[in-house]
Amino acid sequence: QVQLVESGGGLVQAGGSLRLSCAASGRTFSSYHMGWFRQAPGKEREFVAAIHRSGSFVYYADSVKGRFTISRDNAKNTVYLQMNGLKPEDTAVYYCAAASNSRYYTGDRAVYDYWGQGTQVTVSS
Repeated sequence: QVQLVESGGGLVQAGGSLRLSCAASGRTFSSYHMGWFRQAPGKEREFVAAIHRSGSFVYYADSVKGRFTISRDNAKNTVYLQMNGLKPEDTAVYYCAAASNSRYYTGDRAVYDYWGQGTQVTVSS
């Protein structure tokens, strides 16, 4: 079992930045690939970014490429999402998730085994 807790969400103006954190407890964090997803009101949960368990490989949705950066610190059992150049369309609840499946990079929600409770990000225009 892995417990995930997100933090760092909030209200920011367009063009601003936020850094989300996801702290993991339970089984060995470094055994899991990690992903960030988001869900806006009335929309399906969508893939944002993913990172290999080693931290060596990262993947992004086209909508955030060049603006968001995913990283992890296995010594601290934490994965991060640095979000720069935020836009109103980035407004959503952001979730982190853990996957043991090697297809984590596809962004398929079904591949992920554990999910956090989410943190709200609101970008005002």
